[in-house]
Amino acid sequence: MNTFIISFRESLEAALIVGIIYTLLHKKSLLVHIKYLWFGLASAIVSSVLIAFFLKWTKSLINNESIEKLMEGSFMILTAGFVFYVIFWLSKQVSSSKELQDKTIGASEKKWGVFWLVYFTVLREGFETVLMLMPSETMEGEAYFYLKFLSGIVLAVLLGYLIFFQGVKVDIRKFFKVTSFLLVIFASGMVAYGVHELEEFFVKGDHLSSIGIENEKEIGRVWNILVPVKELPEGSNEAFYSYNEGKGKYIHIFHDKGSIGGFLKGFVGYNSNPNWIEFILWMVSLFFGLYLWKKG
Repeated sequence: MNTFIISFRESLEAALIVGIIYTLLHKKSLLVHIKYLWFGLASAIVSSVLIAFFLKWTKSLINNESIEKLMEGSFMILTAGFVFYVIFWLSKQVSSSKELQDKTIGASEKKWGVFWLVYFTVLREGFETVLMLMPSETMEGEAYFYLKFLSGIVLAVLLGYLIFFQGVKVDIRKFFKVTSFLLVIFASGMVAYGVHELEEFFVKGDHLSSIGIENEKEIGRVWNILVPVKELPEGSNEAFYSYNEGKGKYIHIFHDKGSIGGFLKGFVGYNSNPNWIEFILWMVSLFFGLYLWKKG
């Protein structure tokens, strides 16, 4: 769900930007610049893909599991902050249509002006998408990641086409209001997941003594429910469990590694055994995000 929402939202923003510039160039009879628009768009897409591959390659170089958890946890928390920044302080598409039109007119006065305007504007959207989707891939797994990612892009391009070429009326402000709400929930989930990954760093890397804890059992938990078991408890409904052959245990569907719990983990940062810091920071970031969302 997170992958689709982010992909759809960011791709639609890019589609709206391109649509506004394209429409303006047509209205002003500046058709000679349209080829630069498409060239700028294609170059920005290619650059975004290269950035994604570079970051993924850099991540793959880390062979130490505890260090990998440290990097993932830190990156998720930083990305959550970036998501809040993107939502509330960039003042993008919806409120800057007039500014974008003025920039387009100014850019059209130079041969490559429109190219650079489209390139850097769309590249910004691509870069934002890459940063926000990297934690999403970790949280959701790769099984359906690319399907949801591509589905979001296709739907955004289709909606952009309907708006600018077919005259379909869409309440863009309401759309961004709703998706901003969903991203607030997602970002607070990333904070929780990030803190849990940092816990894994201390546990797997034998660093617990550095924070005054001797073993994992001393870590305070808000709750610890639906623990995987080797044998089903008497009277249990097998429909609520799946068997993990690798671990040799039955996992409840609402456990964070179960089918439903895994979805909630990817979307809201749900955990079957959150530590207190993880839970408190999740609550703080959620209420902070909802406050800013309502204020905006």
